[in-house]
Amino acid sequence: MSAQTTFPTPSVEDSRPVGFRETRPVLDAGPHIPAQVSKRSRWRNLAPWLLFTVLLGAGVSAYFWTSPAKQPLPAGIIASNGRLEATEVDIAAKLPGRIEAVLVQEGDFVERGQVVARMDTSVLRAQLHEARAEASRARMAVTTANAIVDQRRNELSLAQSVLHRSQQLVQGHFISTEKLDTDQAQVNVATATLTAAISQVAVAKAAVEAAGATIDRIQADIEDSVLRAPTAGRAQYRLAQPGEVLAAGGKVIGMLDLADVYMTLFLPEDSAGRLAIGAQARLVFDAAPEYVVPARITFVATEAQFTPKAVETATERQKLVFRVKAQLDPKLLREHWTEVKAGVPGVGYVQVDPNAAWPDALAVRVPVS
Repeated sequence: MSAQTTFPTPSVEDSRPVGFRETRPVLDAGPHIPAQVSKRSRWRNLAPWLLFTVLLGAGVSAYFWTSPAKQPLPAGIIASNGRLEATEVDIAAKLPGRIEAVLVQEGDFVERGQVVARMDTSVLRAQLHEARAEASRARMAVTTANAIVDQRRNELSLAQSVLHRSQQLVQGHFISTEKLDTDQAQVNVATATLTAAISQVAVAKAAVEAAGATIDRIQADIEDSVLRAPTAGRAQYRLAQPGEVLAAGGKVIGMLDLADVYMTLFLPEDSAGRLAIGAQARLVFDAAPEYVVPARITFVATEAQFTPKAVETATERQKLVFRVKAQLDPKLLREHWTEVKAGVPGVGYVQVDPNAAWPDALAVRVPVS
């Protein structure tokens, strides 16, 4: 019996042609990170966000806890939404003319009496020279009229002397009465001529006064051509530029009077009826809720009106309210006038009852200058 030879069964790899190599897709999983280290990194990334969330919640809680608007107001104090306003002043040309220069820019602060613009005064100066020449001629006319008066007085004196001699000669029958009548007429003519000369002196003096008044008027117009700020404030708008020709009353600068800043409030009838002029108020602005600014009531409307459309809800707008002005102290405004901005919204708290005590949240807190 012959021995049986067995052969190993070829595998799939052995059955591949020589030189064949299997390629498998390889996924780039990145460096191997242990699970414990990965969790620690995730906590490290989440920690700043958790801290921010906690601080934000604490800040919001503190705001709602300390904000005057969120605390109940004591009896006798009422709150109302409002907006800071300032009196607007337009600096305009008194006379028609051309703008020579504008000396301020928008946003500049100006003092009372500061020159902000100049108008061209070449025509006015020419008129001033003419008026001064007229005044000189009028003064010369007065001198001439006085000389004529002296002449007429001498003529009258001579006529009266002649008449007196004629009267004596007529009594002695040396001359006829016709000569006496002629001399009397000469006296009458000299008297009338003197009266006219005296009137001419009065006319000449009046012309001198008129010329002087014309000079004063033109000088006043020249002074008014230098435009000055009527009060301290901020230049809000440049409404004209150098070289433009304006009509009488043409606006050059629009400014805000920072000495007259107030918040307009609308109070219900029952509260406004008890409110007195001079009552105390506190203002809290949305832009700076950390400050409480003192104010006082300077105006209470005499007639009720419906709440403006921009205030509160439609239900609130159907109620009758009184318009009230809470004015800020001009001295306080002067210390912080670079920070005052008209149009800033806020809340006004008004002491309707003078015996009501202000809560600690509404204690006066103003910026340190």
